[in-house]
Amino acid sequence: MRVAVVSDIHANLHALEAVLAEIDREGVDELWCLGDVVGYGPRPNECCDLVRERASLSLCGNHDLAVLGSLGVAEFTGDAADAARWTATVLGEEQRTWLASLQPFGRREGAQLFHASARDPVWEYVLSEQAALASLLATEDPLVLVGHSHVALAIGWDERLLEGGLAPAGTAVERAARRWLLNPGSVGQPRDGDPRAAWLLLDDERATFRRAAYELQRTQAEIRERGLPEGLATRLAVGI
Repeated sequence: MRVAVVSDIHANLHALEAVLAEIDREGVDELWCLGDVVGYGPRPNECCDLVRERASLSLCGNHDLAVLGSLGVAEFTGDAADAARWTATVLGEEQRTWLASLQPFGRREGAQLFHASARDPVWEYVLSEQAALASLLATEDPLVLVGHSHVALAIGWDERLLEGGLAPAGTAVERAARRWLLNPGSVGQPRDGDPRAAWLLLDDERATFRRAAYELQRTQAEIRERGLPEGLATRLAVGI
């Protein structure tokens, strides 16, 4: 089976459309989303509608929960808090109901999925070997998928050694070699220095990290038109 995995779309419609176009060309069997469909970006309703239509499995993330009121906006600071408040005012009722139906964790055959980590599906960032090992030890399936950090990662564990790290575009790992913790990176707001929209392609043998170029200037213009913080527009161009 071929599966596309996306995460952290953050209401960036143009990035999502570019990724979905690549996914369509690959002819995958399923699409999984690891959460944070909204927050930061200017097109929350359209992104919710696309993910709801296309994904066979969707998780919710901390930004989704904040917009719903399940997490207090006080948990966020600066631009993130401002964007969450704005998103809450424009999110449609259908989209709100759909987000409220999601959980921050899920499972498919051979894979456990978390928005953030196995220890804390909502908040913990997996950005260190220690955090990655903790999630691997807290799970049992061959594949552990996480999002939240906006950084593409591939970390393998063979019960003795932990290896891997950042997974730039084109990175491919053999799934049978060991258990893997994988982060597809962010569709809508990458933070690994590559501004292109990130996603992950899984098949029975390997996992391949992909990037899709998109017209980020269009998203920047929409952020400014809606009066969202300027920093949310400028950071898109540099992938931080």
